[in-house]
Amino acid sequence: MVDLKQFAFPMLAFFVMCPLAIAVSEDLLFINYHIHVTNDLPSDLPPGVPSLHLHCKSKDEDLGEKVMFKHEDYTWDAKINLFRTTLFFCYAWWEGKQQYFEAFKATRDEHRCRIYHNSCLWSVREDGIYFSKDSLTWYNEYPW
Repeated sequence: MVDLKQFAFPMLAFFVMCPLAIAVSEDLLFINYHIHVTNDLPSDLPPGVPSLHLHCKSKDEDLGEKVMFKHEDYTWDAKINLFRTTLFFCYAWWEGKQQYFEAFKATRDEHRCRIYHNSCLWSVREDGIYFSKDSLTWYNEYPW
């Protein structure tokens, strides 16, 4: 009869070390990612009047609420943690519309955001929140 206890530690070690080995092999733990959220909403408001409210945070860090003017860019940096669970999420609202979106998710963005200077590019527009990995092609990932 096989004693499962003798396999418990090696299996645990494998599941703990595998994500670390992948991250270290690609130096993902040391990359500084730049997250950009730009207010590209149409606005008939007078100059100097904000049109977008944005509140971003992670499990450990609350970046606070930002009131953004037309074409304003809000940027912060993030690094991937040991277990690749780094997540920054935002809540955006304007003129009665609101949307939650994941601005940086390690397992989704560790490769796609490396293409353009380690940047995740987001554009808040009239019909939703768009993502680009190269600043040329935009995808509406979070419709209003």
